[in-house]
Amino acid sequence: MSMTSPSTADAALLVRDVDGQYRPARAEEVLSQARRVLSQRVRRGATMSSPQAVKDHLRLEIGVLEHEVFCVLFLDAQHRIIALKQMFRGTVTQTSVYPREVVKEALAVNAAAVILAHNHPSGAAEPSRADEFLTQTLKTALALVDVRVLDHLVVAGADVRSFAELGLL
Repeated sequence: MSMTSPSTADAALLVRDVDGQYRPARAEEVLSQARRVLSQRVRRGATMSSPQAVKDHLRLEIGVLEHEVFCVLFLDAQHRIIALKQMFRGTVTQTSVYPREVVKEALAVNAAAVILAHNHPSGAAEPSRADEFLTQTLKTALALVDVRVLDHLVVAGADVRSFAELGLL
């Protein structure tokens, strides 16, 4: 008995249309469902026991954008998610981030810790010197109000770099 590989149609994800017929899913339908699944993993009250879930969520949410955004994941004392907020939006190459606004929001939601994240539309996930300086500035500002910076993630398409994993935090 010989095994043959399935055809592309056999390997496709299927969705049921309004008539009850199955058809191959479009890319945007697959991505939409993936966002829904990942947002359930990164939702209010979830414990941040899986940094991978946050990375996956950010890949889908900001990794594909053509402009820079700066997000903050606000966490309580047990590292449960309070909120994930897009704090600032920029251009193709830069975003202005105001530490005062991040501190104000952290206090407003009563956060004990944060994970910072931003994207690089250029496709290069390596943190820049400006990224390192900003992280230290935010870490210092947030420490004044007893909020810890746990990580800063740089997302470029499917690639995500962690300041904590790179020893930059």
